[in-house]
Amino acid sequence: MPRAEILIDNARVATMAPLAGARGALAGADQGAIGLIEGAAVAVADGRILAVGPRAEVRAAIDGEPGAELNAGGRLVIPGFVDAHSHPVWAGSRAAEFEQRIAGASYVAIMEAGGGIASTVRATRAASDAALLADLLERLDALMAQGVTTLEAKTGYGLETGQELRQLALLAEADRRHPVHIVPTFLGAHAVPDEYRGRQADYVALVVEEMLPAVAAAWPGVFCDVFCDEGAFTLAESARILGRARELGLRLKAHSDEFADLGCTALAAELGAHSVDHLVAASPAGMDAMAAAGTVAVLLPGTTFGLGSSHFAPAAEMRARGVPLALGTDLNPGTCPSESMPLMLAIAARYLRLTPAEGLVAATRNAAESCGRGARAGRLEAGWPADLVLLRSPDYRDLAYRFGGNPVAGVMVGGRWTIGPAA
Repeated sequence: MPRAEILIDNARVATMAPLAGARGALAGADQGAIGLIEGAAVAVADGRILAVGPRAEVRAAIDGEPGAELNAGGRLVIPGFVDAHSHPVWAGSRAAEFEQRIAGASYVAIMEAGGGIASTVRATRAASDAALLADLLERLDALMAQGVTTLEAKTGYGLETGQELRQLALLAEADRRHPVHIVPTFLGAHAVPDEYRGRQADYVALVVEEMLPAVAAAWPGVFCDVFCDEGAFTLAESARILGRARELGLRLKAHSDEFADLGCTALAAELGAHSVDHLVAASPAGMDAMAAAGTVAVLLPGTTFGLGSSHFAPAAEMRARGVPLALGTDLNPGTCPSESMPLMLAIAARYLRLTPAEGLVAATRNAAESCGRGARAGRLEAGWPADLVLLRSPDYRDLAYRFGGNPVAGVMVGGRWTIGPAA
């Protein structure tokens, strides 16, 4: 019998594994199945979960007394949050654009005037590696403090081959230095940079013919994303980019239907994308294509809130059509400068009408599935990495009910407390 290095006792545990042996994302009626165990314990050794379940069963499964024991006092233990969509590598600020939007300027109008993503690209290109890495590590600290243990992280503020490779290298370095696990995504097709303004076809050719082969050679198997929307890349351009990425062995994602439905949601699902993200303007046909393919819908309510819009993604219809739902912060300098997954749960409950349980599944198990980490993150099961969060409350509903504070009492990554209670 193994000896536990750490035992978290007298807890409520939401495992996100309600169906023994079930794999993949949860959808439809199962979207809110959190696998809640009352009077539970979690035993940890060698960075992994030895046992999780009712207290008596866990104690019977371990040898002798644990190395360290924490009485959770009935508080809730959940898997570490998986932030399914972020843009954490940037320099500069877009507070002035925020002020413009308050005054009535639209996001698309700001982009067309040379602001938006292009302004961040200029600032990021000019920043040193050291400055970008320092800012990135600080953002990872803030994410972890709010319970994130795995982060999908995109490039996209370089928009030049060397700059995009630099951002992937910075993400890899941050992954080595920081406890939070980073899942990198190449987003060279985020916007058209200044030097290609008016020559979008030439920039698409650069992405397809130069950037994608360079990324696939240096970082094989990473995700490739494309921003297909009004004011961004067309459906034909996105099909070309995603098709070439798939030929090169990259995994696929898509920014789609944030402002208009161009048909990219169905395209991405048919190409085998792990996720399609945003989906505010998603069509029934796109939703059905996602459900048929098992593609996860990554919803980003913080972005809609950040834009001051009341037009949120149609989550209820997606759920009814069997699309698995996930959540992300969309941490970025323009539309959602927030590292708080609990805040995303609170917004999702009020405006997407996700129940607290559905939101919790969306922020853990389904989010992990959306970024290819479904076999190592988002659940608490024996043999899995011990990435977990101890909350201040015993009630999972408080994650969505309360907002504006930090519900996290402790964060464990790889079997080590990185934030209280014994960090």
